Amino acid sequence: MRAWLSDHVSLILHIAIGVVTVMLIVVLVLGISSSNLTAAMIAGAGLAIAIVVGGSMLLTPDNERSRATERMLRLASVTFVNMRDGLNPESCSVVCQVLLPETHAAAIAISDEKRTLAYVGEKISLFGSGTLNSAATREVLKSKRTQTFTGLDKVEWEEVRDLTSATAYSPRISSFPFGIIVPLIVSDRAVGTLKLFYRRGSDVDRTQVAIARGLGELLSSQLTSAELDRQEELTARAEVKALQAQINPHFLFNVLNTIAALTRTDPAKARELLREFSVFYRRTLESSQAPIPLSSELEQTRRYLYIEKARFGEDSIIESERVEEGCGDVMVPGFLVQPIVENAVRHAMSDEGPLHIDVQVAIDGNDLLIAVADDGLGMDEATAEMLLAGSSQDSSSAQKGTGIALRNVAERVEFFFGVGSGVEILSRPGEGTCVTLRLVNAAPGAQRESA
Repeated sequence: MRAWLSDHVSLILHIAIGVVTVMLIVVLVLGISSSNLTAAMIAGAGLAIAIVVGGSMLLTPDNERSRATERMLRLASVTFVNMRDGLNPESCSVVCQVLLPETHAAAIAISDEKRTLAYVGEKISLFGSGTLNSAATREVLKSKRTQTFTGLDKVEWEEVRDLTSATAYSPRISSFPFGIIVPLIVSDRAVGTLKLFYRRGSDVDRTQVAIARGLGELLSSQLTSAELDRQEELTARAEVKALQAQINPHFLFNVLNTIAALTRTDPAKARELLREFSVFYRRTLESSQAPIPLSSELEQTRRYLYIEKARFGEDSIIESERVEEGCGDVMVPGFLVQPIVENAVRHAMSDEGPLHIDVQVAIDGNDLLIAVADDGLGMDEATAEMLLAGSSQDSSSAQKGTGIALRNVAERVEFFFGVGSGVEILSRPGEGTCVTLRLVNAAPGAQRESA
């Protein structure tokens, strides 16, 4: 706001000085032509003052630009430090306090996709931090376009009343029901909004809209930078863990021992298993380099099960698979399904009866669901949560490896398919486990729409 006032005051003063200068020149000319020495001296002094003042004012724009630059650098510095960890109540509160003086707004707020995270400025009844997003905010999140609002309608007041358990409401409660809502965009997705509130509709002019948009773009760029840093770190961790998962010495030694035993009892089977094992490891190395079709990942999983059945017996593992049409062509990172199936074989098999493993791939709206279910030993809820966190109470290396594998899968799913994607574990001791992967906007139809 200060920058806006300075620009306009400077312009007005320049115009005024120009008019005064012209008038003084006319007076000077008239004074000289009439041989009126006093008038000439006064006009000359006035002209000199006008020249001095005008000269000093000509320097004002540079000074104002310098101060504006310093202000923007300070804003960028403070907001960047607080946006590094994404949108959260603490950081958003600091950012709102810094941004409010730079606007003509009575209050300012930042929300995520669901609710207001921070609110700073003059209080508005029935509104503040924690309030769920209104219909206007949801519309901005959906359209990803800046919008102004000219008051809260009855429906929105009803929503606010329900959230605050208030017994009464009135549109007159708000002292400034006007404002601007700007989307905060990260990777072409609205992750939140910046809201500016004003007392009067006349306060919401083009300058304020431009300021709001500029601040929104500043925050969006900083959130994008923070997200890129997070993804870079996540990629590095995922790559290391993927390399660790590629070479399981226990699996390697067990397969070699199985092949060695079969060379004496069933040489033909030994040769076939050796070929499959060679293809399995070659595909494992290839899958770590780039995304692959889901059908290739499922084929690799079947190859793994073939090797394990050769070790434990053909009837020890009974697998089934159902994939909806078109899902096999979806590109996914390697090591999504096979590590989950491997965990089931290593930790869910009981001493009695075969282990049934069922793999299903289905479309859920725009999302793709991959579910791996078994009827093995199962686990309690606490153990499942620790596995997703990459840790376990069990100190054995095998159980720790299970946690690393599942956490690795969860991180790479979120990295490749965005927020909302992830892994869910449902399990009961003695009944079995179902691990479900949700790949947001990965369904074949969703891919065609975004292309």
